[in-house]
Amino acid sequence: MIEEKRVGAEPVPHNLSELLTELQRTSLRRIENFGWQIKFIRRPRFQPPVVVVENTTGMNIGILEEDGGVNLRPAISLRD
Repeated sequence: MIEEKRVGAEPVPHNLSELLTELQRTSLRRIENFGWQIKFIRRPRFQPPVVVVENTTGMNIGILEEDGGVNLRPAISLRD
């Protein structure tokens, strides 16, 4: 059985601007024009946050990298 780690943590926190770099914020505004949005943010201890974005259909995901790039082939495992 997988232990739930996100107890009490929202998928997209209210302090979003504090977690994103300036380049990520700029890129997010740009990709939102194409229907992409933040799905959730992983916040591993002692590491930068991992920003996961998805398209409008929810069929494609990507990682919004610290430099503002979008990695459409992320090496990330998602739960169902």
